[in-house]
Amino acid sequence: QVQLVESGGGVVQAGGSLRLSCAASGGTFNWYSVSWFRRTPGKERLLIAAIRRSDSARYYEDSVKGRFTISRDNAKNTVFLQMNSLKTEDAAVYSCATGSRTWLSLRPGDYPYWGQGTLVNVSS
Repeated sequence: QVQLVESGGGVVQAGGSLRLSCAASGGTFNWYSVSWFRRTPGKERLLIAAIRRSDSARYYEDSVKGRFTISRDNAKNTVFLQMNSLKTEDAAVYSCATGSRTWLSLRPGDYPYWGQGTLVNVSS
């Protein structure tokens, strides 16, 4: 049973940066690709970034391309999401997820393992 814990959220001014971490225990990220989702009130969870297990290929949703970077440190069993040039519309609860059998699945139900989420607020 993989357990995920996110950290690194907080309040930042527009244009600032945050780095989110997703640490795994009870298993290893070496087994799975890892995805970051975000959710704002009244909206569906949105897949914004992912890193593939086999070759570390990366995916970014269009609105974060060029600003966000996903990376993994297998030795630390941690995946990071570096978020630069933050905008007010990036404010959301960010969650990491893993365990999907489908690379880049957009369906949250396909991911059996989720972190608790970390809140990012971006002030103007």
